[in-house]
Amino acid sequence: MKPLSSVKTLVTCLIMCVVSISVPAQSNSDKAVTIANDVVKAMGGMENYNNTRFIQWDFGKRILYWDKWTGDVRIENPEKAQVVLVNINTLTGKAYENGNLVTDKVQTKSMIDQGKRWWINDSYWLVMPWKLEDPGVTLTYVSTEKLPDGQMADVLQLTFNAVGVTPQNKYYIYVDQKDKLIKQWAFFKDFNDKEPRFTMPWDNYQKAGTILLSFNRSDFGPKNVVVKQEFNPKLFTELDYK
Repeated sequence: MKPLSSVKTLVTCLIMCVVSISVPAQSNSDKAVTIANDVVKAMGGMENYNNTRFIQWDFGKRILYWDKWTGDVRIENPEKAQVVLVNINTLTGKAYENGNLVTDKVQTKSMIDQGKRWWINDSYWLVMPWKLEDPGVTLTYVSTEKLPDGQMADVLQLTFNAVGVTPQNKYYIYVDQKDKLIKQWAFFKDFNDKEPRFTMPWDNYQKAGTILLSFNRSDFGPKNVVVKQEFNPKLFTELDYK
């Protein structure tokens, strides 16, 4: 297994590479979909997830704020003194660098596009269990395996048909047969790979509003997650919002 810092760099780089690949549906997808539905139910249900409006979290060196209802996102990148305000549905917004509004149109577009890629990457590692049945995702039941804690898990494979920014990737997720929560995941650089690049825990579930989320994970993942319905709307329009 690669060191954690290398793993984070690898995942971020891979998710930001755009490739369009068609993956055929699998014959045993019905069983996989049933398990995916059990996962969503165990985490609070899709209605509660859809009714959750605001999520804030840290991922790597970035801080993200997301209004799920409008698609407005704020990404703070302290390492480069950048702040990007973008609507991920319309790709409109503005960007700041070193505390100043970026006025160059080309640079602004580049930073807004980068902001959306950051959001795609960073939100996936927070809310992936809610996206198992998104359009373009192919779910396949693989096997039943024992988790490190001795519990049995159903293993599902995720492949992608021209969706996201790295549709050539493949993931295995390990769903605990007892509580129906994802407890482990494996990353494959290419869907034809036989062995994963790494396997990591998906643990430390915590109640966030009316849903469960896995954060502050053992080896990898979002930190400092906040879920709420009320927030300062200037987060998404102003550099200084307080």
